[in-house]
Amino acid sequence: MRPGHETDLSSHLSPCLNAALRFRVKLKFLKVLLEMQDLKTGVKSQPQRLVITTIPHAITGEDIISWLADRFQVDTQEARSFGSMLVALGYIYPLQDHKRLVIKPDASLYRFQTPYFWPTQQWPVEDTDYAIYLAKRNIRKKGILELHEQEHYNRLHKWMNHKWDFIVMQAKEQYRAAKERKKPDRVVFDCQERAYWVVHRPPRQICFPEILYSCHLSSSIMRPRVKSSVSIGALVKYCATYNSHDPFLSKCLPSNPWLTDDVTYWTLNMPYVEMPTKMRVERWTFSFAELLSDPRGRNDFRLFLKKEFSGENLAFWESCEDLKWGEAATMSEKAEHIYKTFLARGAPRWINIDGKTMEITVKGLKHPHRYVLDAAQTHIYMLMKKDSYGRYQKSPVFKETVKKAICPEEDAQLEQNAKKRRPSLSPIILRQMEQEQRAKMAATVDITQVMSKLSKQRKEAPPPPCPPPCPPPKK
Repeated sequence: MRPGHETDLSSHLSPCLNAALRFRVKLKFLKVLLEMQDLKTGVKSQPQRLVITTIPHAITGEDIISWLADRFQVDTQEARSFGSMLVALGYIYPLQDHKRLVIKPDASLYRFQTPYFWPTQQWPVEDTDYAIYLAKRNIRKKGILELHEQEHYNRLHKWMNHKWDFIVMQAKEQYRAAKERKKPDRVVFDCQERAYWVVHRPPRQICFPEILYSCHLSSSIMRPRVKSSVSIGALVKYCATYNSHDPFLSKCLPSNPWLTDDVTYWTLNMPYVEMPTKMRVERWTFSFAELLSDPRGRNDFRLFLKKEFSGENLAFWESCEDLKWGEAATMSEKAEHIYKTFLARGAPRWINIDGKTMEITVKGLKHPHRYVLDAAQTHIYMLMKKDSYGRYQKSPVFKETVKKAICPEEDAQLEQNAKKRRPSLSPIILRQMEQEQRAKMAATVDITQVMSKLSKQRKEAPPPPCPPPCPPPKK
């Protein structure tokens, strides 16, 4: 052999050696499996009841581990690891917990997989076959699939939409043929097929941070995804609705206080005024949240609820908001007061909520926190939004408010004066200018003239008076 050709020869031989090694491993696996299924020396199998069906040739996890430990002369832990590997590869499948491909050292039931589904057969795992299996399972379960199966079903349905009729037809034929079998055989074949696809299409393992993220995302979005055109249309509609109510985009009536220094606009739009403006009342019709966010609108809505004898709903919602945004020191006292006033039996202002929400609320009040009443508050909020809010807009209370609402007229003179007026200087700049002026005046003064004036003033000033004589000393 020429020097330098050893590497080339080894690179050509390594795939052959790997293939031979894999073939020997498969032969050992098959030999072990055949020994395990031997009727005399193999793992003990017997019919076992699974719910109401008797499953033939079932084996337990502890029997498998015991047989492997005796056969290979290893401890229980190594035997269990080897048994779990057989389950993970699909040679043995569980009858109960089919998602966990491990051997349990107890009386959990297992069966040997039929040789048709062994990995050594090297059947190609086709998506079409998996789609037929999922469609058949969807028919049998009447549309109730497990989470990972539903995800695969939706993906395959979208991807194979062009031949989905053929897939459904095949699934119906297989389902019809399976119904003609005896029930034990039908259950066994169903377990075998499911175990095969659990190995080749395993459920996606979700880590704990991903679960937390998905829970937070679902609770924050609370609605399905929409097309971009729909969301853009909603944004345009929102901007068109609120355009005339933005003081920076539209004119402020009667005048813009940031330009004219006239505070009439702020006075008319204070939180609690005797009569609101028409623009302010119009915002109350945009949404229920707008009505509750305005203190004046909430007072008007409270008056309407009192006439309908349902004022306790708004009072409960306001108490929950006070608990949510109040001080932490008084949180427990407020929660207890709210429970005694609105939720307890015989409460003076009892509110009507369903039993499940009441159970969640009462359970949470054992350890009160800021959001302990969120479930009950949301229930009452939706009740007012769907029932009371619509009737409020048609009520005489709202119509009377609209009739008496103020519509201020534009003061053009103030706006005109504001355009002519120059902006005033900052007080800091004025102080600096005054100091500079004083410094300039001090610099222009003649020092000799100042000194001569001081000397003249000293000469012209009268002499100071003499002090009185001291008295003679006493003898």
